Amino acid sequence: MKRWGPRRWKLWVAATLLVLGCLPFLHAQRGAQRWLWRQDDYEPPPADAHDPAEYYFARLIYTTHPLGRWGPGSWIIDSPKAERHFLQGVRRLTNVHANSGEKYIEATDPNLFNYPWLYSVEVGHWDLSDEEAAALREYLYRGGFLVVDDFHGTIEWNTFLHSLRKIFPDRSIVEIANDDPVFHTLYDLGERFQVPGLQFLYTGRIYELDGVEPHWRGIYDDKGRLMVVINFNMDLGDSWEHADLPAYPERYTAMGSRLGINYIIYDMTH
Repeated sequence: MKRWGPRRWKLWVAATLLVLGCLPFLHAQRGAQRWLWRQDDYEPPPADAHDPAEYYFARLIYTTHPLGRWGPGSWIIDSPKAERHFLQGVRRLTNVHANSGEKYIEATDPNLFNYPWLYSVEVGHWDLSDEEAAALREYLYRGGFLVVDDFHGTIEWNTFLHSLRKIFPDRSIVEIANDDPVFHTLYDLGERFQVPGLQFLYTGRIYELDGVEPHWRGIYDDKGRLMVVINFNMDLGDSWEHADLPAYPERYTAMGSRLGINYIIYDMTH
């Protein structure tokens, strides 16, 4: 058998590195983690996903904490099914001209400013770099809107807070009042309840870890505009993803969808 010479080995290594270097891009653009380990769950984008629209659902790609339970793909959990189900509801229940497909974007991508809405999931496992934090700070001060979701309990809150303080070292995190406009833009949601993840069907508990009480918290700018909505001890993403699952209670899907739609309308009018 003919042996490979040094030059051929170098070419092979270079080609391998090139392929590996492309994986993060493919990972983000084609359903990412879920596409990589569950190809049967991958579905092509909707036919009109590339059509222009006034609203796009953009999901934040972030650096993950090395001890994060889902590994480097925590940011992609529930996607793309969560976005597609939720966007079907937005298009059916509102007059918002919403794009039907999901978008993934890094904080340091200059195109971030083209998306005034930004969603970030499993933030109890994020570990933002200084560059990511600085980019998000500029984005939010320039009118961006960040919705964070699906993290639970004391440990995940502290991990979330560590990176959030890189974005806003001095801004207060407060409980959003029931009469805040964000809860009344389309649906009146002065009375809300905890939205659980799918784990509820197996554990019988609507909470995870020690996250018994749901909290809707926020960060406001100097003019009183909400910049960050913090859905703590709940999982809106699962309520969207499993909207077509008969075993997942409709009341949770309805609340998750109404909250998400209110956030969109607030973002587009404030």
